[in-house]
Amino acid sequence: MLAVGNTQHQRGVELYKQHKYAEAASALEEASSSEAASSPEFKESALLIGQSYFMLSQSAKAIPWLEKVRTTNEANYMLGYAYLQNNQHAESEAAFARLFGVKPDSAEGHLVAAQMLVKKGFEDYAAGEARKAVEMDPKLPGAHFLLGEMAIYVGRLEEGLSEMTTEISLNPTFSMAWYRRGDAYTRQGKWDAAIPDLQVAVWLNPNFSGPYILLGKCYFKTASYANAEGMLRHALELDPRNYSATYLLGETLMNQGKKDEGREVLERLKTLRQTP
Repeated sequence: MLAVGNTQHQRGVELYKQHKYAEAASALEEASSSEAASSPEFKESALLIGQSYFMLSQSAKAIPWLEKVRTTNEANYMLGYAYLQNNQHAESEAAFARLFGVKPDSAEGHLVAAQMLVKKGFEDYAAGEARKAVEMDPKLPGAHFLLGEMAIYVGRLEEGLSEMTTEISLNPTFSMAWYRRGDAYTRQGKWDAAIPDLQVAVWLNPNFSGPYILLGKCYFKTASYANAEGMLRHALELDPRNYSATYLLGETLMNQGKKDEGREVLERLKTLRQTP
């Protein structure tokens, strides 16, 4: 934070650091009244006032302050969500576009907005933005993936598979698309169909535990226990406290006749279940 002489400004900054947002906003608003609009102090005050109101879920109050410093990433990040909460959809899209340096009314702008909206649970709005992106540029990398993820999440598996297949055709080295298509197949119980996709996902990104866990499940379901054991052990090297991988490894070992080790692995689940 900037070192300034204004006592009220300093007090507001300290209150913000203590997460006392209502008090911080009050102090900084008072400080801002005597700060030059072009000064670093005023810009800091405006940003922290906007952030304080945003943290207090008072987005309407946050917006005018954040708009004063919308050249900053922090302001645009919060403005994107604050505008949306106040039904200012075009402004929300523009804020996210500024954040990533793309044009608002472009395929990339709509995709960026969709990705940011998904992160905060605004799936309906996100789907609309992603569809706009696809309409403007059907070959835009990432757009079909996002639509596919949202479809899979709500159980529209055939739609999800179709979108992931399109994404893979456009972006064949995108490991997450292969992973999510394999995921969709496992949700349908199509273990043999899932295995090749999950193998590709592993080859493209060997440091992500998700495909190893699903491969372990596929091999377990098809009684390829030795393969399942190998995949699940690797998954646990990457993510030692993963509940699903631990459970599946324990069951796999039991099915292989390795009863003592299997029971030992399954016993670990009690510890994992207690983890907050």
